[in-house]
Amino acid sequence: MGKYDALFEDEADIFSGTPQSKFWDIVNTANDELVKDQMDLLLEKFTVMESLLTQQHGEEKLEQIIKEYSFNNSQKVEFNKKSTYLEFTGEVISRLDS
Repeated sequence: MGKYDALFEDEADIFSGTPQSKFWDIVNTANDELVKDQMDLLLEKFTVMESLLTQQHGEEKLEQIIKEYSFNNSQKVEFNKKSTYLEFTGEVISRLDS
């Protein structure tokens, strides 16, 4: 992310805004059951990844690894977080008509 990119992310603009702001727009207007289903899938994925990494590194070491990685790769983490917001939002939107 460039130094000034945040200046051009207008949360109030219907056609733009941040991935996070659009996520909350959709979540707040979508069917509760649909959002709960998607959130459950996301948490299941997170839980599986956490379990696999805990088995590999141990719980205490895992926390340290996460903090270090987040600190050393903050731009990549921020990019991936935005991608996850977009993915989740897209999944909710794609299921609205079903």
